[in-house]
Amino acid sequence: MKNSLALIAFLPAALLTLGLLTSCGTTTTARLRLPELRTVERVDLGRYLGLWYEIASFPQSFQKGCTASNATYTLRKDGQIGVLNRCRKGGLDGKESKAEGVARVVDKQTNAKLEVSFFRPFWGDYWVIDLDPDYQFAVVGHPSRDYLWILSRQPTLPEAQYAAILQRLEAQGYQTARLVRTLQAPAASPTVPQNTP
Repeated sequence: MKNSLALIAFLPAALLTLGLLTSCGTTTTARLRLPELRTVERVDLGRYLGLWYEIASFPQSFQKGCTASNATYTLRKDGQIGVLNRCRKGGLDGKESKAEGVARVVDKQTNAKLEVSFFRPFWGDYWVIDLDPDYQFAVVGHPSRDYLWILSRQPTLPEAQYAAILQRLEAQGYQTARLVRTLQAPAASPTVPQNTP
């Protein structure tokens, strides 16, 4: 019985490791023989912190059924970055789903290459590959080019800006036809005080 339990506990880790090893040669970057993905020159982490809305992404199983997806980044006491991902399952009025993780800077010269973990000891690459000078939109990719997120400080992004982002992604070898727009609730319009006589 003990051996059976040990085998059951070992199998998920073994399958995960096997999956990681077998997928190494089948990434989009390797398959299409693309050059290394380029990041932005520098990320000011202080300006990057805060709330970001997901505008579009490559579909991933861990985000299946998500709408109104967003991420909040905060500076932790240990110098790492707290990550809180939220979405609504099945629709804008659906149940909220949350995932908390941590990010760490890998390339301290640029702050553009980070790693994120939601299940330690496993870390995934989080590379900032496009960034608005005013930090109003960001694009996060992965060196494999199999993961991609377009983020904005607002729930929507002007179409001209979105189209320009797609052009830059295509120049980096991304297959932008795979992007799926994320349903977001419209931004609340500010209340304008009424003049009373």
